[in-house]
Amino acid sequence: MITLYHGTYLSIPKPLAKVGRKNLDFGPGFYLTQIESQARDWATIIASRKGRETRAIVNIYNFDYDNAVENNVKFKIFNEYNIEWLDYVVNCRKGKDVSSIFDVVEGGVANDNVIDTVEDYEKGIITAEQALGQLRYKKVNHQICILNQEVIDKYLSFVDSIML
Repeated sequence: MITLYHGTYLSIPKPLAKVGRKNLDFGPGFYLTQIESQARDWATIIASRKGRETRAIVNIYNFDYDNAVENNVKFKIFNEYNIEWLDYVVNCRKGKDVSSIFDVVEGGVANDNVIDTVEDYEKGIITAEQALGQLRYKKVNHQICILNQEVIDKYLSFVDSIML
């Protein structure tokens, strides 16, 4: 079992894979992280955008990773910022449907720290080599996107919601 976190302003005991924005780093899915502080930070940001009456909430889940692997769930794991990650993120942010390719995608976040580089590459302002040269010095954050509802239903179990 792996403990995962989702930062937001809602308690989400039954996550859905296809709710929310579509043009995100790894496509339309349910996003989580293994880094609790990252989920807390994101929850605070999201809640502040909703207004001062909104409370930040971190949802906690257990993910049965070993069982998912044994049952042939299709994983794509990016261990670093590389050309494959860069092209994948750019394609997803352009709206390319990747939901039939993988069930779960894991890797770095194209957050405020790296998004300018990704967008410059996407627009053709810099080459892939230049983008990767800049990304080499960035701290890799962590995200897991579950693209398949069946994977959520079978392998992700809700533990608790903590109001910050």
